[in-house]
Amino acid sequence: MPAQYPLSPQSVLLSNITQFSPMFYLTGFPGLEAIEHWIFIPFFLMYLVAISGNCFILIIIKTNPRLHTPMYYLLSFLAFTDLGLSVSTLPTTVGIFWFKSHGIYLAACQIQMFCIHSFSFMESSVLLIMSFDRCLAICHPLRYSVIITSQRVIRTGLAVIFRGPVALVPLVVLLKTFPYCGPRVLSHSFCLHQEVIHLACTDTTFNNLYGLSVVAFTMMLDLVLITLSYGVILCTVARLASQEEQLRAFQTCTSHICAVLIFFVPMVGLSLVHRFGKHAPLAVHLLMANVYLFVPPMLNPIIYSIKTKEIRHVISKLLGLKKVSAGSWG
Repeated sequence: MPAQYPLSPQSVLLSNITQFSPMFYLTGFPGLEAIEHWIFIPFFLMYLVAISGNCFILIIIKTNPRLHTPMYYLLSFLAFTDLGLSVSTLPTTVGIFWFKSHGIYLAACQIQMFCIHSFSFMESSVLLIMSFDRCLAICHPLRYSVIITSQRVIRTGLAVIFRGPVALVPLVVLLKTFPYCGPRVLSHSFCLHQEVIHLACTDTTFNNLYGLSVVAFTMMLDLVLITLSYGVILCTVARLASQEEQLRAFQTCTSHICAVLIFFVPMVGLSLVHRFGKHAPLAVHLLMANVYLFVPPMLNPIIYSIKTKEIRHVISKLLGLKKVSAGSWG
């Protein structure tokens, strides 16, 4: 590992107390330690928007009976996963940037990486279900209310959402059995499985192959199925008689398309950097990881608040702007 990020004597002593509780060193932004307080300001703003925005959407959906419909249940699933993703990285990020606390025990690291990866898999699953919802709404509008019921959405959603976390359990648990060599330095302000596994001083072939299989059969499969769903939607929209109908159909998908792009584009970029960009500057790895974990939870509540008529209506009522804004909704 890089020599410029040595463990402090206290961290070395703590990590040597027992071989079963090694300590890792989270770096944050290497070389910028002197201005970490200032770096934390944009991170704080992103956390503020992400946590408050997603809580706001959850509260709106919970307190408005008119929004207790399949589409808004899916939106609440998305807000919940975004909220969980933001909270997962919060403790170590605040610890590094504000309290200069860089050390983390393996057990805490395992919990954090399980939460980060689980909520990422959950978000991918939610976006997949939302794409099926949009596909049925556009391609089979007369059968939509019969096929898509609230109970069916909740049951299917929970079943699909929890496939990722269940598949992650062996990956995370096995990390406890590995010995770790060297200074145990991690290049981010949070724990990721792909980083920790590289520090193990033993054969990790099973973890590597199993982890790749989990990603392939969850997130990558989700991306393929989402793409196919939109292929079906495009074929259906192309057969509509008027441009007005085509535009109206596309407008029902714009929020979801934005959510898919801001989630999967950084994810694919981060995967490519980890697989093929081993010689890329460390700043590239840090940028891709931070964009992947911080940007979607921040932007999703903004997108859905702007593009969803019912949520805009609730916001305008809270702000006392109902009369001013009503005319712009059509």
